[in-house]
Amino acid sequence: MTESFGTRLRHAMDERGPLCVGIDPHASLLAEWGLNDDVAGLERFSRTVVEAMADRVAVLKPQSAFFERFGSRGVAVLEKSVEEARAAGALVVMDAKRGDIGSTMAAYAESFLRKDSPLFSDALTVSPYLGYGSLSPAIALARESGSGLFVLALTSNPEGGEVQHAIRADGRSVGATMLAHLAAENEGEQPLGSFGAVVGATLGDLSTYDLSINGPLLAPGIGAQGATPADLPRVFGAAVRNVVPNVSRGVLRHGPDVVALREAASRFADEITDAVTGA
Repeated sequence: MTESFGTRLRHAMDERGPLCVGIDPHASLLAEWGLNDDVAGLERFSRTVVEAMADRVAVLKPQSAFFERFGSRGVAVLEKSVEEARAAGALVVMDAKRGDIGSTMAAYAESFLRKDSPLFSDALTVSPYLGYGSLSPAIALARESGSGLFVLALTSNPEGGEVQHAIRADGRSVGATMLAHLAAENEGEQPLGSFGAVVGATLGDLSTYDLSINGPLLAPGIGAQGATPADLPRVFGAAVRNVVPNVSRGVLRHGPDVVALREAASRFADEITDAVTGA
């Protein structure tokens, strides 16, 4: 039987530390690396990040949009990056933020969570803002394939608050409702559930939210967006051990030198581990 994503993630975090490094080949970063904004530059960038990181960090998170903008050839690069990253031992979270209803949601799920898909990933980011129930096809397929989901709950972008902090008729915010749904999905799972939330590390005091969902908390915002590893205990409180802190530009700007990339990731990983463990 395939181990669940939550089990694989817990083991990877315990062995490699919780750091997640993004693979975000946007045009300005390609230029900083001295690469052209074309498929060849995309391929060189992605291969370098995978070579530098996949055998040592717990999670790599490719941003699908930066590959899709090059059409089918860009998606082919993404497929190869996912395959090579997973072969080297990293878990891959596909940052595609898919969200729809019915058969369309099912098709999105099959693209990333079906085991024989060229883009099969360990987990997928999804948007629940057509209603949490709209995610049912992705949840079902994730359970079947041993994959996971990261559901947008309390995101780091300032615009997110107008939806996520809105108060429902029952007096609970929309974001809190998403967290409650995830807690129900993960109930009784050991050592960690497979259905996580995206919760921004830049949000400050979240003590009014129950983050104890028995699942992972993907935390963007460290580095270029202003949050630091030292902020994690304050933001996430008792749930900090289940946080997967994401760093993208803070590591990637040190490329294309593989050694420099590894050293930057190692510094972040050490700072995060010290913050999480209280060392």
